[in-house]
Amino acid sequence: MKVALITGVGQVELRDEPDPTPGPDQVVVEVAACGICTFERRLFAGDKQWYPVAPGHEAAGTIVAVGSAVDGLDGSPQVGDRVTMDLLTRCLTCRQCRRGKTALCRYRQGRVLSDGTVSFGGFSDTIAINAKSTYDIGDAPMTHAAMGEPIACCVHSLRRGEFGPGDRVAIIGGGLMGRIHMALCRVGGASSIGVIDISTERLEEAKAMGADWVATPDDAPTVGGKQDVIFVTAMGGVDLAVEMADLGANVVLYSAFDKALPATVGADKSHREEVDIVGAFSQEPADWQLTAAYIRSGIIADDLDKLITARYPFSQIGDALTLVTSEPTYRVFVEPEHG
Repeated sequence: MKVALITGVGQVELRDEPDPTPGPDQVVVEVAACGICTFERRLFAGDKQWYPVAPGHEAAGTIVAVGSAVDGLDGSPQVGDRVTMDLLTRCLTCRQCRRGKTALCRYRQGRVLSDGTVSFGGFSDTIAINAKSTYDIGDAPMTHAAMGEPIACCVHSLRRGEFGPGDRVAIIGGGLMGRIHMALCRVGGASSIGVIDISTERLEEAKAMGADWVATPDDAPTVGGKQDVIFVTAMGGVDLAVEMADLGANVVLYSAFDKALPATVGADKSHREEVDIVGAFSQEPADWQLTAAYIRSGIIADDLDKLITARYPFSQIGDALTLVTSEPTYRVFVEPEHG
């Protein structure tokens, strides 16, 4: 099989590895598409120094082999099924996993190549993965299915924020994750959804995709008013989110934040107004069933189509990585060429 490794700043290498075979509880998936996330962008740009590594954790494909323990097992994906994949390797043994917080698993994540190099699995043309970590997506486009992981993260975020039908929602950040939050809140019955961003272009795109109101951070309190759930999907914005929180509101800190970035959170407001401030990191197995249903049903297909910036054959993965490090994108995909 072919595997792509990031070996240094601006450097990518394609390597031949032994073809995977499934263990008893595994399936082998022929990868059809893998999205390039912020993690891969930071590695290629040199913002994160960890080389060599075979990244890629937003992938989907078709099952081509199944292990003996799951072959014919009722409910388990079988050969020919088209699936999205949860590529986290949860140990279920560490303290966090035992508490049910498997998104925070302390065990080393990833798999290893033949020489011990860490591989997350997506930047390859095939992968062996536990059958329980694959989810059927029917006839949905593979690029939609490859967005399963970010969708699952957003499903987790809505769950952490206790979002419900009729809620007024504000989303700080109009990038990929903000747009997926918007799509999920819309189909979940939000009474109104506002998007806040510094980019006029992204605000216009959010409005075109159904946002009830859009605003810059300076104008948001006046334009949007008080909200029931505020998702912070862009670095910063915590103070604004708390300011816009109504009585009993939930503020969800979804984005990664600069550890040195200060944020003033009114303790008295949280106490007297019962404003909950929670973090949302990664996703859990419980989030994937709903994620697969969203993808399979096509209910957010138009939203996902608008988030596809570009598609590259696997042999041009270097060009794909260059694009995401050189200009703003939503999602760029690499697609293995199977003979």
